[in-house]
Amino acid sequence: MKFLSNVIATVVGLFVFLMLFFFGIVFIGAIFGGETEGEALKTNSVIELNLEDVKYDYAGKYKDPWMSFFSEEKNIGFSDVINAIDVASIDDNIKGISILNNNSQLGMAQSKELRNALENFKKSGKFVMAYANSYSQKEYYLNSVANSIYLNPVGEMDFKGLSSEIMFFKDLQEKTGVKMEVLRHGKYKSAVEPFLENKMSDANREQTTALLQSIWNSVCADISKSRKISTAKLNEIANGLLARTPEMAKQQKLIDQIAYEDVYHNDIKKALKVSPDKDYNKISINDYTNKMITTSIVSESDDKIAVIYAQGEIQSGEGDVNTIGEGSMRRSLQEARKDKKVKAIVLRIDSPGGNALTSDLIWREVELTKKIKPVVVSMGNYAASGGYYIACNANTIFAESNTITGSIGVFGILPNFNQLTKKIGINIEQVKTHQNAANYSPFVPMDENFKTVTLESIEHIYKTFVSHVAQGRKMNFATVDSIAQGRVWSGAEALKIGLVDKIGGLNAAIVEAARLSKTSNYTTQNYPEYEKDLDDVFAKLPFGSSKQNIIKEEIGIENYQLLQQVKKFQSRKGIQAMMPFEISIY
Repeated sequence: MKFLSNVIATVVGLFVFLMLFFFGIVFIGAIFGGETEGEALKTNSVIELNLEDVKYDYAGKYKDPWMSFFSEEKNIGFSDVINAIDVASIDDNIKGISILNNNSQLGMAQSKELRNALENFKKSGKFVMAYANSYSQKEYYLNSVANSIYLNPVGEMDFKGLSSEIMFFKDLQEKTGVKMEVLRHGKYKSAVEPFLENKMSDANREQTTALLQSIWNSVCADISKSRKISTAKLNEIANGLLARTPEMAKQQKLIDQIAYEDVYHNDIKKALKVSPDKDYNKISINDYTNKMITTSIVSESDDKIAVIYAQGEIQSGEGDVNTIGEGSMRRSLQEARKDKKVKAIVLRIDSPGGNALTSDLIWREVELTKKIKPVVVSMGNYAASGGYYIACNANTIFAESNTITGSIGVFGILPNFNQLTKKIGINIEQVKTHQNAANYSPFVPMDENFKTVTLESIEHIYKTFVSHVAQGRKMNFATVDSIAQGRVWSGAEALKIGLVDKIGGLNAAIVEAARLSKTSNYTTQNYPEYEKDLDDVFAKLPFGSSKQNIIKEEIGIENYQLLQQVKKFQSRKGIQAMMPFEISIY
Protein backbone atom coordinates (compact mmCIF):
# COMPACT_ATOMS: atom_id res chain seq x y z
CA MET A 1 0.00 0.00 0.00
CA LYS A 2 2.85 2.35 0.85
CA PHE A 3 4.53 1.42 -2.44
CA LEU A 4 1.37 2.42 -4.34
CA SER A 5 1.09 5.75 -2.52
CA ASN A 6 4.76 6.47 -3.31
CA VAL A 7 4.15 5.75 -7.01
CA ILE A 8 1.12 8.05 -7.04
CA ALA A 9 3.07 10.79 -5.23
CA THR A 10 5.92 10.46 -7.74
CA VAL A 11 3.52 10.69 -10.70
CA VAL A 12 1.78 13.74 -9.22
CA GLY A 13 5.13 15.36 -8.41
CA LEU A 14 6.36 14.74 -11.95
CA PHE A 15 3.17 16.23 -13.38
CA VAL A 16 3.49 19.34 -11.18
CA PHE A 17 7.16 19.71 -12.17
CA LEU A 18 6.30 19.51 -15.89
CA MET A 19 3.52 22.06 -15.51
CA LEU A 20 5.76 24.46 -13.58
CA PHE A 21 8.50 23.97 -16.18
CA PHE A 22 6.04 24.69 -18.98
CA PHE A 23 4.67 27.83 -17.34
CA GLY A 24 8.22 28.98 -16.53
CA ILE A 25 9.25 28.69 -20.19
CA VAL A 26 6.13 30.56 -21.30
CA PHE A 27 6.71 33.28 -18.69
CA ILE A 28 10.35 33.76 -19.71
CA GLY A 29 9.37 33.81 -23.37
CA ALA A 30 6.69 36.39 -22.68
CA ILE A 31 9.13 38.65 -20.80
CA PHE A 32 11.95 38.48 -23.32
CA GLY A 33 9.61 38.32 -26.27
CA GLY A 34 8.03 41.56 -25.18
CA GLU A 35 11.41 43.29 -25.43
CA THR A 36 11.77 42.46 -29.13
CA GLU A 37 11.02 45.44 -31.29
CA GLY A 38 11.20 43.68 -34.68
CA GLU A 39 12.74 45.48 -37.64
CA ALA A 40 14.19 48.92 -36.98
CA LEU A 41 12.55 51.74 -38.90
CA LYS A 42 15.09 53.55 -41.06
CA THR A 43 14.84 56.56 -43.32
CA ASN A 44 13.93 56.05 -46.98
CA SER A 45 12.01 52.86 -46.16
CA VAL A 46 9.34 50.84 -47.95
CA ILE A 47 6.55 48.94 -46.21
CA GLU A 48 6.13 45.38 -47.48
CA LEU A 49 2.42 44.64 -47.42
CA ASN A 50 1.76 40.93 -46.87
CA LEU A 51 -1.42 40.24 -44.91
CA GLU A 52 -1.51 36.44 -44.93
CA ASP A 53 -1.50 36.44 -41.10
CA VAL A 54 -4.22 39.10 -40.80
CA LYS A 55 -7.83 37.94 -41.04
CA TYR A 56 -9.92 39.58 -38.35
CA ASP A 57 -10.83 43.24 -37.99
CA TYR A 58 -9.91 42.90 -34.31
CA ALA A 59 -7.16 40.66 -32.94
CA GLY A 60 -8.79 40.52 -29.50
CA LYS A 61 -7.63 41.01 -25.95
CA TYR A 62 -8.37 39.38 -22.61
CA LYS A 63 -9.56 40.68 -19.26
CA ASP A 64 -6.74 38.67 -17.69
CA PRO A 65 -3.45 39.76 -19.38
CA TRP A 66 -1.98 36.32 -18.68
CA MET A 67 -4.35 34.79 -21.20
CA SER A 68 -2.69 36.72 -24.03
CA PHE A 69 0.52 34.75 -23.43
CA PHE A 70 -1.30 31.49 -24.18
CA SER A 71 -3.41 32.68 -27.09
CA GLU A 72 -2.38 31.63 -30.61
CA GLU A 73 -4.21 34.62 -32.12
CA LYS A 74 -2.09 37.30 -33.75
CA ASN A 75 -1.94 40.63 -31.94
CA ILE A 76 -2.59 42.71 -35.08
CA GLY A 77 -6.05 43.27 -36.47
CA PHE A 78 -7.09 44.53 -39.88
CA SER A 79 -8.25 47.83 -38.36
CA ASP A 80 -4.74 48.30 -36.91
CA VAL A 81 -3.26 47.85 -40.40
CA ILE A 82 -5.59 50.49 -41.87
CA ASN A 83 -4.58 52.96 -39.14
CA ALA A 84 -0.89 52.15 -39.74
CA ILE A 85 -1.21 52.94 -43.46
CA ASP A 86 -2.84 56.27 -42.58
CA VAL A 87 0.11 57.07 -40.28
CA ALA A 88 2.59 55.96 -42.97
CA SER A 89 1.17 58.54 -45.39
CA ILE A 90 2.57 61.32 -43.15
CA ASP A 91 5.66 59.43 -41.90
CA ASP A 92 8.77 60.98 -43.49
CA ASN A 93 10.65 57.69 -43.09
CA ILE A 94 8.21 55.85 -45.36
CA LYS A 95 8.50 56.50 -49.11
CA GLY A 96 6.25 53.80 -50.49
CA ILE A 97 4.41 50.50 -50.09
CA SER A 98 5.30 47.26 -51.86
CA ILE A 99 2.57 44.64 -52.30
CA LEU A 100 4.74 41.57 -52.86
CA ASN A 101 3.07 38.19 -53.54
CA ASN A 102 0.32 39.06 -51.10
CA ASN A 103 -1.99 36.14 -50.35
CA SER A 104 -4.46 37.43 -47.82
CA GLN A 105 -7.50 35.97 -46.11
CA LEU A 106 -9.38 39.25 -46.35
CA GLY A 107 -12.97 39.43 -47.53
CA MET A 108 -14.15 41.67 -50.35
CA ALA A 109 -15.31 44.53 -48.10
CA GLN A 110 -11.99 44.47 -46.24
CA SER A 111 -10.15 44.47 -49.58
CA LYS A 112 -12.13 47.53 -50.64
CA GLU A 113 -11.35 49.31 -47.37
CA LEU A 114 -7.66 48.49 -47.80
CA ARG A 115 -7.77 49.78 -51.40
CA ASN A 116 -9.26 53.04 -50.14
CA ALA A 117 -6.48 53.37 -47.56
CA LEU A 118 -3.85 52.77 -50.26
CA GLU A 119 -5.54 55.34 -52.52
CA ASN A 120 -5.27 57.91 -49.73
CA PHE A 121 -1.64 56.89 -49.18
CA LYS A 122 -0.88 57.59 -52.86
CA LYS A 123 -2.39 61.08 -52.54
CA SER A 124 0.48 61.97 -50.20
CA GLY A 125 2.83 61.69 -53.21
CA LYS A 126 4.25 58.33 -52.17
CA PHE A 127 4.20 55.24 -54.40
CA VAL A 128 2.44 51.89 -54.23
CA MET A 129 3.97 49.09 -56.32
CA ALA A 130 2.73 45.52 -56.73
CA TYR A 131 4.33 42.26 -57.84
CA ALA A 132 3.01 38.70 -57.97
CA ASN A 133 3.96 35.37 -59.47
CA SER A 134 0.26 35.00 -60.26
CA TYR A 135 -2.87 36.99 -59.50
CA SER A 136 -6.09 35.52 -58.17
CA GLN A 137 -9.12 37.64 -58.95
CA LYS A 138 -9.45 38.92 -55.39
CA GLU A 139 -5.75 39.73 -55.09
CA TYR A 140 -5.74 41.51 -58.44
CA TYR A 141 -8.64 43.65 -57.23
CA LEU A 142 -6.47 44.81 -54.33
CA ASN A 143 -3.25 45.10 -56.36
CA SER A 144 -4.94 47.11 -59.10
CA VAL A 145 -4.70 50.19 -56.86
CA ALA A 146 -0.90 50.27 -57.36
CA ASN A 147 0.92 52.86 -59.47
CA SER A 148 2.75 50.02 -61.24
CA ILE A 149 1.72 46.36 -61.43
CA TYR A 150 4.23 43.59 -62.23
CA LEU A 151 3.58 39.96 -63.17
CA ASN A 152 6.03 37.07 -63.42
CA PRO A 153 6.75 36.06 -67.06
CA VAL A 154 5.38 32.55 -66.48
CA GLY A 155 2.60 33.69 -64.15
CA GLU A 156 -1.16 33.77 -64.65
CA MET A 157 -3.98 36.29 -64.32
CA ASP A 158 -7.41 35.20 -63.10
CA PHE A 159 -10.01 37.68 -64.32
CA LYS A 160 -13.29 36.04 -65.30
CA GLY A 161 -16.21 37.35 -63.21
CA LEU A 162 -17.91 35.88 -60.16
CA SER A 163 -19.78 32.63 -59.59
CA SER A 164 -21.42 30.76 -56.74
CA GLU A 165 -21.78 26.99 -56.38
CA ILE A 166 -24.32 25.30 -54.09
CA MET A 167 -24.64 21.56 -53.35
CA PHE A 168 -28.08 19.92 -52.99
CA PHE A 169 -28.71 16.87 -50.81
CA LYS A 170 -32.34 15.83 -51.38
CA ASP A 171 -31.49 12.57 -53.19
CA LEU A 172 -28.71 11.80 -50.72
CA GLN A 173 -31.21 12.04 -47.86
CA GLU A 174 -33.58 9.61 -49.57
CA LYS A 175 -30.78 7.12 -50.27
CA THR A 176 -29.27 7.24 -46.80
CA GLY A 177 -32.46 7.61 -44.78
CA VAL A 178 -31.05 10.68 -43.00
CA LYS A 179 -33.49 13.55 -43.46
CA MET A 180 -33.13 17.15 -42.39
CA GLU A 181 -36.45 18.47 -41.09
CA VAL A 182 -36.70 22.11 -42.13
CA LEU A 183 -38.85 24.89 -40.72
CA ARG A 184 -38.41 28.42 -42.07
CA HIS A 185 -39.88 31.81 -42.84
CA GLY A 186 -38.78 33.70 -45.92
CA LYS A 187 -38.94 32.61 -49.54
CA TYR A 188 -35.28 33.60 -49.99
CA LYS A 189 -34.08 31.73 -46.86
CA SER A 190 -32.01 29.38 -48.98
CA ALA A 191 -29.71 28.18 -46.17
CA VAL A 192 -32.04 25.18 -45.96
CA GLU A 193 -32.91 24.85 -49.65
CA PRO A 194 -30.23 22.19 -50.37
CA PHE A 195 -32.13 19.83 -48.04
CA LEU A 196 -35.49 20.46 -49.71
CA GLU A 197 -34.74 20.53 -53.43
CA ASN A 198 -32.45 19.09 -56.06
CA LYS A 199 -31.95 22.38 -57.84
CA MET A 200 -31.86 26.08 -57.12
CA SER A 201 -35.22 27.81 -56.75
CA ASP A 202 -36.07 30.79 -58.94
CA ALA A 203 -36.07 33.05 -55.86
CA ASN A 204 -32.62 31.86 -54.81
CA ARG A 205 -31.22 32.20 -58.34
CA GLU A 206 -32.65 35.71 -58.54
CA GLN A 207 -31.05 36.91 -55.32
CA THR A 208 -27.71 35.18 -55.97
CA THR A 209 -27.45 36.64 -59.47
CA ALA A 210 -28.32 40.13 -58.25
CA LEU A 211 -25.83 39.89 -55.37
CA LEU A 212 -22.93 38.65 -57.50
CA GLN A 213 -23.64 41.26 -60.16
CA SER A 214 -23.69 44.07 -57.60
CA ILE A 215 -20.38 42.94 -56.06
CA TRP A 216 -18.84 42.58 -59.53
CA ASN A 217 -20.02 46.07 -60.48
CA SER A 218 -18.28 47.45 -57.40
CA VAL A 219 -15.07 45.57 -58.24
CA CYS A 220 -15.14 46.77 -61.86
CA ALA A 221 -15.81 50.37 -60.87
CA ASP A 222 -12.73 50.45 -58.63
CA ILE A 223 -10.46 48.73 -61.17
CA SER A 224 -11.79 50.99 -63.93
CA LYS A 225 -10.89 54.09 -61.92
CA SER A 226 -7.38 52.87 -61.04
CA ARG A 227 -6.46 51.41 -64.44
CA LYS A 228 -8.39 53.91 -66.60
CA ILE A 229 -10.21 51.10 -68.43
CA SER A 230 -13.95 51.32 -69.05
CA THR A 231 -16.21 48.89 -67.20
CA ALA A 232 -17.56 47.73 -70.56
CA LYS A 233 -14.01 46.80 -71.60
CA LEU A 234 -13.38 45.06 -68.27
CA ASN A 235 -16.51 42.96 -68.77
CA GLU A 236 -15.34 42.09 -72.27
CA ILE A 237 -11.95 41.01 -70.89
CA ALA A 238 -13.60 38.87 -68.20
CA ASN A 239 -16.09 37.30 -70.57
CA GLY A 240 -13.43 36.27 -73.09
CA LEU A 241 -10.65 35.42 -70.61
CA LEU A 242 -8.57 37.97 -72.48
CA ALA A 243 -6.02 38.49 -69.67
CA ARG A 244 -5.17 34.91 -68.78
CA THR A 245 -1.45 35.14 -69.68
CA PRO A 246 1.06 37.85 -68.74
CA GLU A 247 1.27 39.01 -72.36
CA MET A 248 -2.52 39.20 -72.71
CA ALA A 249 -2.87 40.97 -69.36
CA LYS A 250 -0.34 43.62 -70.43
CA GLN A 251 -2.01 44.01 -73.81
CA GLN A 252 -5.32 44.69 -72.03
CA LYS A 253 -3.53 47.18 -69.74
CA LEU A 254 -4.38 45.29 -66.56
CA ILE A 255 -0.67 45.17 -65.68
CA ASP A 256 2.31 47.40 -66.50
CA GLN A 257 5.35 45.12 -66.53
CA ILE A 258 6.15 41.47 -67.25
CA ALA A 259 9.27 40.85 -65.19
CA TYR A 260 10.98 38.71 -62.58
CA GLU A 261 11.08 39.80 -58.97
CA ASP A 262 14.67 41.09 -59.12
CA VAL A 263 13.65 43.59 -61.81
CA TYR A 264 10.78 44.73 -59.58
CA HIS A 265 13.16 45.34 -56.67
CA ASN A 266 15.60 47.21 -58.93
CA ASP A 267 12.78 49.51 -60.02
CA ILE A 268 11.95 50.23 -56.38
CA LYS A 269 15.62 51.12 -55.84
CA LYS A 270 15.38 53.59 -58.74
CA ALA A 271 12.30 55.18 -57.18
CA LEU A 272 14.19 55.50 -53.88
CA LYS A 273 17.39 56.63 -55.63
CA VAL A 274 19.30 53.72 -54.09
CA SER A 275 22.37 52.32 -55.83
CA PRO A 276 21.64 49.05 -57.77
CA ASP A 277 24.32 47.20 -55.80
CA LYS A 278 22.78 48.06 -52.43
CA ASP A 279 19.66 46.84 -50.64
CA TYR A 280 16.85 49.27 -49.93
CA ASN A 281 15.30 49.61 -46.48
CA LYS A 282 12.21 47.48 -45.88
CA ILE A 283 9.85 46.98 -42.97
CA SER A 284 6.99 44.50 -42.83
CA ILE A 285 3.46 45.80 -42.32
CA ASN A 286 3.26 43.71 -39.14
CA ASP A 287 6.33 45.37 -37.61
CA TYR A 288 5.29 48.83 -38.74
CA THR A 289 1.80 48.33 -37.31
CA ASN A 290 3.25 47.14 -34.01
CA LYS A 291 5.42 50.26 -33.84
CA MET A 292 2.40 52.44 -34.55
CA ILE A 293 0.43 50.73 -31.77
CA THR A 294 3.20 51.10 -29.17
CA THR A 295 3.99 54.73 -30.06
CA SER A 296 0.46 56.00 -30.58
CA ILE A 297 -0.09 59.73 -30.11
CA VAL A 298 -1.72 60.64 -26.81
CA SER A 299 -4.68 62.96 -27.22
CA GLU A 300 -5.01 66.03 -25.02
CA SER A 301 -8.71 65.21 -24.64
CA ASP A 302 -10.17 62.54 -22.37
CA ASP A 303 -12.96 61.89 -24.88
CA LYS A 304 -13.15 58.39 -26.33
CA ILE A 305 -15.02 56.65 -29.12
CA ALA A 306 -15.56 53.00 -28.18
CA VAL A 307 -15.15 50.56 -31.08
CA ILE A 308 -16.82 47.24 -30.29
CA TYR A 309 -15.98 44.40 -32.68
CA ALA A 310 -18.58 41.72 -33.40
CA GLN A 311 -17.02 39.15 -35.70
CA GLY A 312 -17.93 35.57 -36.57
CA GLU A 313 -21.09 33.52 -36.09
CA ILE A 314 -23.48 34.58 -33.35
CA GLN A 315 -23.59 31.95 -30.60
CA SER A 316 -24.44 31.69 -26.92
CA GLY A 317 -21.73 32.07 -24.30
CA GLU A 318 -18.74 34.38 -23.91
CA GLY A 319 -17.54 34.54 -27.52
CA ASP A 320 -14.04 35.24 -28.86
CA VAL A 321 -12.37 36.61 -32.00
CA ASN A 322 -14.04 33.83 -34.03
CA THR A 323 -17.54 34.04 -32.56
CA ILE A 324 -19.96 36.64 -31.24
CA GLY A 325 -21.24 35.72 -27.79
CA GLU A 326 -23.73 37.61 -25.67
CA GLY A 327 -21.32 37.54 -22.71
CA SER A 328 -18.55 39.68 -24.17
CA MET A 329 -20.85 41.80 -26.36
CA ARG A 330 -23.36 42.77 -23.69
CA ARG A 331 -20.59 43.43 -21.17
CA SER A 332 -18.73 45.64 -23.68
CA LEU A 333 -21.82 47.69 -24.47
CA GLN A 334 -22.59 48.11 -20.76
CA GLU A 335 -19.01 49.17 -19.93
CA ALA A 336 -18.89 51.69 -22.79
CA ARG A 337 -22.34 52.99 -21.85
CA LYS A 338 -21.35 53.60 -18.23
CA ASP A 339 -17.91 55.08 -18.99
CA LYS A 340 -18.33 58.88 -18.91
CA LYS A 341 -15.24 59.35 -21.07
CA VAL A 342 -16.83 57.34 -23.89
CA LYS A 343 -18.90 59.78 -25.93
CA ALA A 344 -20.15 57.44 -28.66
CA ILE A 345 -19.94 53.82 -29.75
CA VAL A 346 -19.10 52.24 -33.11
CA LEU A 347 -20.25 48.65 -33.50
CA ARG A 348 -18.11 46.98 -36.17
CA ILE A 349 -19.95 43.90 -37.48
CA ASP A 350 -18.53 41.12 -39.63
CA SER A 351 -21.01 38.28 -39.24
CA PRO A 352 -23.28 36.04 -41.34
CA GLY A 353 -25.64 35.71 -38.35
CA GLY A 354 -26.43 32.78 -36.10
CA ASN A 355 -28.46 32.17 -32.95
CA ALA A 356 -31.68 34.23 -32.97
CA LEU A 357 -31.99 34.49 -29.18
CA THR A 358 -28.42 35.75 -28.77
CA SER A 359 -29.02 38.26 -31.59
CA ASP A 360 -32.04 39.62 -29.75
CA LEU A 361 -30.13 39.91 -26.46
CA ILE A 362 -27.41 41.96 -28.18
CA TRP A 363 -30.05 44.03 -30.03
CA ARG A 364 -31.62 44.90 -26.66
CA GLU A 365 -28.27 46.03 -25.27
CA VAL A 366 -27.75 48.28 -28.31
CA GLU A 367 -31.24 49.71 -27.80
CA LEU A 368 -30.49 50.55 -24.15
CA THR A 369 -27.12 52.07 -25.11
CA LYS A 370 -28.59 54.21 -27.90
CA LYS A 371 -30.82 55.98 -25.37
CA ILE A 372 -27.69 57.30 -23.62
CA LYS A 373 -25.03 57.61 -26.33
CA PRO A 374 -24.96 57.53 -30.15
CA VAL A 375 -24.37 54.11 -31.68
CA VAL A 376 -22.99 53.89 -35.22
CA VAL A 377 -22.64 50.58 -37.08
CA SER A 378 -19.82 49.80 -39.49
CA MET A 379 -20.46 46.70 -41.60
CA GLY A 380 -17.48 44.63 -42.78
CA ASN A 381 -17.61 41.71 -45.21
CA TYR A 382 -20.94 40.49 -43.81
CA ALA A 383 -23.66 41.88 -41.63
CA ALA A 384 -26.42 39.50 -42.63
CA SER A 385 -29.41 37.93 -40.86
CA GLY A 386 -28.47 37.93 -37.16
CA GLY A 387 -25.60 40.26 -38.10
CA TYR A 388 -28.15 42.73 -39.44
CA TYR A 389 -30.44 42.06 -36.46
CA ILE A 390 -27.86 43.54 -34.06
CA ALA A 391 -27.22 46.46 -36.44
CA CYS A 392 -30.72 47.59 -37.36
CA ASN A 393 -31.42 49.95 -34.43
CA ALA A 394 -28.20 52.00 -34.63
CA ASN A 395 -28.34 55.76 -35.16
CA THR A 396 -26.42 55.44 -38.43
CA ILE A 397 -25.37 52.37 -40.45
CA PHE A 398 -22.32 52.33 -42.75
CA ALA A 399 -21.51 49.57 -45.24
CA GLU A 400 -19.06 49.10 -48.07
CA SER A 401 -20.67 48.79 -51.50
CA ASN A 402 -19.70 45.10 -51.61
CA THR A 403 -20.72 44.26 -48.03
CA ILE A 404 -23.23 41.39 -47.89
CA THR A 405 -26.20 42.32 -45.72
CA GLY A 406 -29.94 41.84 -45.23
CA SER A 407 -31.05 38.18 -45.13
CA ILE A 408 -33.86 39.13 -42.75
CA GLY A 409 -35.37 35.72 -42.16
CA VAL A 410 -35.45 32.81 -39.72
CA PHE A 411 -35.13 29.03 -39.96
CA GLY A 412 -34.81 25.89 -37.88
CA ILE A 413 -33.29 22.60 -39.03
CA LEU A 414 -33.43 19.24 -37.27
CA PRO A 415 -31.80 15.95 -38.38
CA ASN A 416 -34.11 12.93 -38.55
CA PHE A 417 -32.84 9.33 -38.71
CA ASN A 418 -36.20 7.52 -38.75
CA GLN A 419 -35.80 6.05 -42.26
CA LEU A 420 -32.20 5.07 -41.53
CA THR A 421 -33.12 3.22 -38.34
CA LYS A 422 -35.84 1.31 -40.23
CA LYS A 423 -33.34 0.32 -42.91
CA ILE A 424 -30.90 -1.14 -40.37
CA GLY A 425 -33.62 -2.85 -38.31
CA ILE A 426 -34.04 -0.54 -35.33
CA ASN A 427 -37.49 0.38 -34.02
CA ILE A 428 -38.14 3.17 -31.52
CA GLU A 429 -41.23 3.44 -29.30
CA GLN A 430 -42.22 6.36 -27.05
CA VAL A 431 -44.26 6.40 -23.85
CA LYS A 432 -45.59 9.73 -22.50
CA THR A 433 -48.09 11.10 -20.01
CA HIS A 434 -49.30 14.00 -22.16
CA GLN A 435 -49.74 14.60 -25.84
CA ASN A 436 -46.78 16.98 -26.13
CA ALA A 437 -44.64 15.57 -23.31
CA ALA A 438 -41.89 14.16 -25.55
CA ASN A 439 -39.21 16.44 -26.89
CA TYR A 440 -38.23 16.20 -30.54
CA SER A 441 -36.61 12.85 -31.26
CA PRO A 442 -34.44 12.35 -34.35
CA PHE A 443 -35.48 8.67 -34.40
CA VAL A 444 -39.23 9.07 -34.96
CA PRO A 445 -41.11 11.10 -37.62
CA MET A 446 -41.67 14.74 -36.69
CA ASP A 447 -44.86 15.11 -34.71
CA GLU A 448 -47.36 17.50 -36.34
CA ASN A 449 -48.04 19.23 -33.01
CA PHE A 450 -44.31 19.82 -32.54
CA LYS A 451 -44.06 21.14 -36.08
CA THR A 452 -46.97 23.52 -35.54
CA VAL A 453 -45.59 24.88 -32.28
CA THR A 454 -42.09 25.30 -33.71
CA LEU A 455 -43.43 27.09 -36.78
CA GLU A 456 -45.32 29.44 -34.46
CA SER A 457 -42.04 30.20 -32.70
CA ILE A 458 -40.27 30.85 -36.01
CA GLU A 459 -43.11 33.13 -37.14
CA HIS A 460 -42.92 34.99 -33.82
CA ILE A 461 -39.17 35.54 -34.14
CA TYR A 462 -39.52 36.62 -37.79
CA LYS A 463 -42.21 39.17 -36.88
CA THR A 464 -40.05 40.42 -34.01
CA PHE A 465 -37.04 40.70 -36.35
CA VAL A 466 -39.02 42.65 -38.97
CA SER A 467 -40.56 44.86 -36.27
CA HIS A 468 -37.12 45.71 -34.89
CA VAL A 469 -35.90 46.61 -38.38
CA ALA A 470 -39.02 48.69 -39.07
CA GLN A 471 -38.57 50.56 -35.78
CA GLY A 472 -34.83 51.09 -36.22
CA ARG A 473 -35.01 52.10 -39.89
CA LYS A 474 -38.20 54.15 -39.49
CA MET A 475 -40.16 52.05 -42.00
CA ASN A 476 -43.49 50.32 -41.77
CA PHE A 477 -43.76 46.57 -41.27
CA ALA A 478 -45.03 45.84 -44.78
CA THR A 479 -42.14 47.70 -46.43
CA VAL A 480 -39.54 45.77 -44.43
CA ASP A 481 -41.37 42.49 -45.05
CA SER A 482 -41.23 43.12 -48.80
CA ILE A 483 -37.42 43.44 -48.78
CA ALA A 484 -36.92 40.78 -46.10
CA GLN A 485 -38.03 37.15 -46.66
CA GLY A 486 -34.41 36.09 -46.13
CA ARG A 487 -33.07 37.90 -49.22
CA VAL A 488 -29.43 39.03 -49.20
CA TRP A 489 -28.35 42.39 -50.59
CA SER A 490 -25.05 44.06 -51.37
CA GLY A 491 -24.20 47.26 -49.50
CA ALA A 492 -24.89 49.28 -52.65
CA GLU A 493 -28.34 47.72 -53.01
CA ALA A 494 -29.04 48.02 -49.27
CA LEU A 495 -28.39 51.78 -49.49
CA LYS A 496 -31.07 52.14 -52.18
CA ILE A 497 -33.73 50.27 -50.17
CA GLY A 498 -32.95 51.93 -46.83
CA LEU A 499 -31.25 49.12 -44.92
CA VAL A 500 -28.06 51.21 -44.60
CA ASP A 501 -27.47 54.97 -44.49
CA LYS A 502 -24.04 55.55 -46.00
CA ILE A 503 -21.27 53.85 -47.97
CA GLY A 504 -17.96 53.89 -46.11
CA GLY A 505 -15.55 51.98 -43.90
CA LEU A 506 -14.74 51.87 -40.21
CA ASN A 507 -12.95 55.23 -40.12
CA ALA A 508 -15.94 56.94 -41.72
CA ALA A 509 -18.15 55.42 -39.02
CA ILE A 510 -15.82 56.67 -36.27
CA VAL A 511 -15.91 60.20 -37.73
CA GLU A 512 -19.72 60.04 -37.81
CA ALA A 513 -19.83 58.84 -34.18
CA ALA A 514 -17.63 61.79 -33.16
CA ARG A 515 -19.90 64.19 -35.07
CA LEU A 516 -23.04 62.81 -33.41
CA SER A 517 -21.44 63.13 -29.97
CA LYS A 518 -20.13 66.63 -30.76
CA THR A 519 -16.48 65.83 -30.07
CA SER A 520 -13.57 66.57 -32.39
CA ASN A 521 -10.61 65.61 -30.20
CA TYR A 522 -10.75 61.98 -29.13
CA THR A 523 -9.04 58.60 -29.01
CA THR A 524 -10.55 55.22 -29.78
CA GLN A 525 -10.81 52.33 -27.35
CA ASN A 526 -11.30 48.77 -28.60
CA TYR A 527 -13.66 46.18 -27.12
CA PRO A 528 -14.37 43.38 -26.17
CA GLU A 529 -12.02 42.08 -23.54
CA TYR A 530 -12.76 38.36 -23.40
CA GLU A 531 -13.11 36.54 -20.11
CA LYS A 532 -11.29 33.24 -20.73
CA ASP A 533 -9.61 30.73 -18.44
CA LEU A 534 -6.78 28.30 -19.07
CA ASP A 535 -9.15 25.53 -20.18
CA ASP A 536 -10.37 27.75 -23.03
CA VAL A 537 -6.94 28.68 -24.33
CA PHE A 538 -5.23 25.29 -23.84
CA ALA A 539 -7.41 23.89 -26.62
CA LYS A 540 -5.77 26.37 -29.01
CA LEU A 541 -2.19 25.58 -28.08
CA PRO A 542 -0.16 23.32 -30.40
CA PHE A 543 -0.69 20.19 -28.32
CA GLY A 544 -4.42 21.01 -28.05
CA SER A 545 -4.91 21.42 -31.79
CA SER A 546 -2.70 18.55 -32.96
CA LYS A 547 -5.72 16.44 -33.90
CA GLN A 548 -7.03 19.19 -36.20
CA ASN A 549 -3.59 19.62 -37.76
CA ILE A 550 -3.28 15.90 -38.41
CA ILE A 551 -6.74 15.77 -40.03
CA LYS A 552 -5.93 18.82 -42.16
CA GLU A 553 -2.70 17.23 -43.38
CA GLU A 554 -4.39 13.91 -44.15
CA ILE A 555 -7.48 15.10 -46.04
CA GLY A 556 -6.23 18.44 -47.42
CA ILE A 557 -7.25 22.01 -46.65
CA GLU A 558 -10.28 22.08 -48.99
CA ASN A 559 -11.78 18.89 -47.53
CA TYR A 560 -10.99 20.08 -44.01
CA GLN A 561 -12.87 23.32 -44.67
CA LEU A 562 -15.85 21.29 -45.93
CA LEU A 563 -15.70 19.15 -42.77
CA GLN A 564 -15.66 22.29 -40.64
CA GLN A 565 -18.78 23.56 -42.43
CA VAL A 566 -20.61 20.31 -41.67
CA LYS A 567 -19.53 20.51 -38.01
CA LYS A 568 -20.66 24.13 -37.88
CA PHE A 569 -24.10 23.19 -39.16
CA GLN A 570 -24.38 20.38 -36.60
CA SER A 571 -23.40 22.69 -33.73
CA ARG A 572 -26.05 25.33 -34.43
CA LYS A 573 -28.72 25.08 -31.76
CA GLY A 574 -32.06 26.79 -31.53
CA ILE A 575 -33.75 28.92 -34.17
CA GLN A 576 -31.26 30.56 -36.51
CA ALA A 577 -31.13 34.00 -38.12
CA MET A 578 -28.40 33.01 -40.54
CA MET A 579 -27.19 34.05 -43.98
CA PRO A 580 -28.20 31.52 -46.68
CA PHE A 581 -24.72 30.62 -47.89
CA GLU A 582 -21.07 31.62 -47.83
CA ILE A 583 -19.46 33.37 -50.78
CA SER A 584 -15.72 32.94 -51.30
CA ILE A 585 -14.05 35.03 -54.01
CA TYR A 586 -10.56 34.01 -55.11
